Amino acid sequence: MELTISIKHQRMLEDLLKICKKNLPSVNEELIKKAFQLSYESHKNDFRASGEPYFNHPYEVAMIVAREIPLDDISVVGALLHDVVEDSDISLEFISKEFSKEVAEIVDGVTKIGGVFKGQEITQAENYRKMLLSMVKDVRVILVKFADRLHNMRTLEFVHPQKQRRIAKETLEIYAPFAHRFGLGILKWEMEDISFKYLNKEAYDDIANKIKNTRKERESFISRFSKPITEKLKEHQIKYELGGRPKHLYSVYRKMIIQNRPFEDIYDLLAIRIILESDDTNDCYYVLGIINQLYKPIADRFKDFISIPKKNNYQSIHTTVIGPDGKLVEVQIRTRKMHEIAERGVAAHWKYKEKTSTNDKDLEEWVSWIRDIFEHASKDEATKEILASFKLNLYQDEIYIFTPKGDLRRLPLNSTPVDFAFEIHSNVGYRCIGAKVNGKIVPLDTVIHSGDQVEIITSKNQHPNKSWLQFVQTHKAKNSIRKYLNKEEEKLLDSGKEIWDRKIKKLKLSFTSDDLSKLVRKLKFDNNRQFFRAIAQDKLNLDEILNPKVETDEKESAEVEFDKFANIARNIAGGIVVEGDAKGFAYTYAKCCNPIPGDQVIGYVTIGEGIKIHRKDCKNLINMIKTNEERLVPVNWPKSNGAFFVAGLSIRGDDVPGILKDISNSITTYQNTNIKSVNITTNDSMFKGTITVYVKDLEHLTKLIERLKKNRGIYTVERFDAENQ
Repeated sequence: MELTISIKHQRMLEDLLKICKKNLPSVNEELIKKAFQLSYESHKNDFRASGEPYFNHPYEVAMIVAREIPLDDISVVGALLHDVVEDSDISLEFISKEFSKEVAEIVDGVTKIGGVFKGQEITQAENYRKMLLSMVKDVRVILVKFADRLHNMRTLEFVHPQKQRRIAKETLEIYAPFAHRFGLGILKWEMEDISFKYLNKEAYDDIANKIKNTRKERESFISRFSKPITEKLKEHQIKYELGGRPKHLYSVYRKMIIQNRPFEDIYDLLAIRIILESDDTNDCYYVLGIINQLYKPIADRFKDFISIPKKNNYQSIHTTVIGPDGKLVEVQIRTRKMHEIAERGVAAHWKYKEKTSTNDKDLEEWVSWIRDIFEHASKDEATKEILASFKLNLYQDEIYIFTPKGDLRRLPLNSTPVDFAFEIHSNVGYRCIGAKVNGKIVPLDTVIHSGDQVEIITSKNQHPNKSWLQFVQTHKAKNSIRKYLNKEEEKLLDSGKEIWDRKIKKLKLSFTSDDLSKLVRKLKFDNNRQFFRAIAQDKLNLDEILNPKVETDEKESAEVEFDKFANIARNIAGGIVVEGDAKGFAYTYAKCCNPIPGDQVIGYVTIGEGIKIHRKDCKNLINMIKTNEERLVPVNWPKSNGAFFVAGLSIRGDDVPGILKDISNSITTYQNTNIKSVNITTNDSMFKGTITVYVKDLEHLTKLIERLKKNRGIYTVERFDAENQ
């Protein structure tokens, strides 16, 4: 990719390489040249709002990375190319092929982060910072983005005032605190001051002018204050650098607001910093002792950040002493290593590896974690191998999604629109019928990503689907769906139970829990719940199961069988005794209720058919006597002491081995009851039939029925009469 570039651009390239060689442990010059040329070629026809060539922007970003947050040459290459894919026809695949996959990932990451804020209102700055981390796999993406933002801030004067305020607010609320967490002090302070300038110009100018007006006076005082210190340090042969501490306007402004004090009362405007050219932290305490001998310290203003570093791994001793004229002066004491880490943060860690037991992966402990990883790596390994493959997984298990109004919601990785819907509200989740992601309608199982804007489409007719459990990720969504499905399941089961109870009541059947379990297994269901669910869903015909339809000839056969039984029973009993005036009248048995010995009976005088013998509870008889009660005549079965009458039993159950033996034992062992006949048929592992027995009275018969029902495998036992054939 050899291109001819101007003398001016050749000089720019040389300056960049010079800075890289000075600050980076190793430099691939060819790779940087290649990136420089590709970036120049891609942007040569583009111009910024200021009118300068657009290429100046990626170049300055690369310079910031190399000069202020130097990490490795890959970061510089990524900085040069960070806008190439977005602003030209060059693809990520091309970047990956021509440079490396790492460079392509950095370019892609910076592009994605940039796209997140377009058109969004900042409502939850902390969530935005976490969201940035969740989108980034490589630490160098964040560093390049910091540099990109810093250069944009430095050239903010050329954009529209409304845009100036938006970018300044975004920088102050998101990027500056983020830079602080990374330990990037230099970037944080500059970002804050420039943001302050555009967000509150009046306060910025006021503080800047006051600092400017007091500069000579302060410099003269600091010189007087420092003189005895420098003399003592030279006397003790300590190598050091002593200077005033830069005044950051936004920091002064915040102290004025928080402490509600005027500019003149903010005491640490007078401050010096002593940087020791030593690796021994004990030297800092030695110097502290020298200063305390020279000036009286204020006890409650001493802070030891060496023994207990700040959470972004900042280390230094801070003390405030009473200087000449009774003025308070803040003194900071630190080693060169501590100073570079305070200024350059993560970028300085490849130089300074020291043992640490910190394992906390929280965002606040992020820098300490990096140092832990580099603990046993050489300088070369740290930058080339470990850093090259270093992955940020701090918030990789979280994503941040926008609502249509621009609010942010945090969700687990691989979440779907259904998870998002339940995160908004349970009712939104229950009625979720579709979703739009970034304006496009997508299926409900679509995986959403950090920065997506999701809108949920609802319908009052929609309900949670069991299939949703296959793809939702959040506990809230899973629990809500299960809760709803369980509630619906219980409704369904209750409905099935209600239908079952009504049906067996109508058919006058008796089912114990064991009987029900046997029927459920016979019908190939795993449990009672499945059985009741099938009933509720109308998948079972209970009439066919509980009262199978029989063919006409079977019905006729049953009727003949009953008639035959009835005749035998009546003959054995000796017929009917008609009492009163109707004694001796001809009689026949009514077909509507078919009375048999043992039934309570009564006679009804008909026209032309003599007396009809009915059961006293016969429905037809009850209707007839409403208008013709005088036609009733008393009748009875013949009385005979100790005589038995024939009764029939209709019985149904499972056709299991030994069932007939159990039935006969139940009958014969009760008062030596005799069995007259047994007629049993089997069909599909079930049996049904009739048994005729000799009983003394209805109580005898009732006891037999109760005994038979206690046998395993018996479903129903009823008296054999016209209604139970």
